Amino acid sequence: MNTTTAAVAPLTIQDAEALVDAARTVAEAAGVAVAVTVLDAGGHLLAFRRDDRAVLIAGETSTRKAYTALQLDAPTADLVGAVQPGGLFHTLPTALDRPLLFIAGGVPVHRDGRLIGAVGIGGGAPDQDHGFASAAVKALA
Repeated sequence: MNTTTAAVAPLTIQDAEALVDAARTVAEAAGVAVAVTVLDAGGHLLAFRRDDRAVLIAGETSTRKAYTALQLDAPTADLVGAVQPGGLFHTLPTALDRPLLFIAGGVPVHRDGRLIGAVGIGGGAPDQDHGFASAAVKALA
C-alpha cells in the first residue's frame, strides 16, 4: 500500500499578485474601492493592496477575513450564521486571541484539492467583497 501523497505547489508570489489583480479588476468594474490580502497556507502575508480611496479599516478587515477563511477552510460568507447565538462557533470569536472575522469576503484557495492559502477583500458590502474574492480565486484556477 502506497501512503505517499503527491506534492502540491504552494501559493507563489505570482499567484498572490494574480489574485490581487483579479480582485481589484472586478472591484474597479463595480466602482468599489477595496483592500485585498493574500495569505499562504501558513497564514503568512504574500500580498496586500489597499486602493487609495478605500476606507482605512478595509485593510484590517481584508486581512482578518483571509485569516478566518484559511483557518476554517471555508468562505467567511458560509460562516456568518455559525457565530450567531446558538451557532456552532458562537463563542469562537472571543475564545481565541486571533484575528478572526466572520463577515463575507474571505475565500480559501485550493490547488489539486489542497488548501494553499486564502484571499480576503474589504471595502465593499459583504456580498460584494465575497463576489470579488470568489472571482479572484476562479481567475487563478
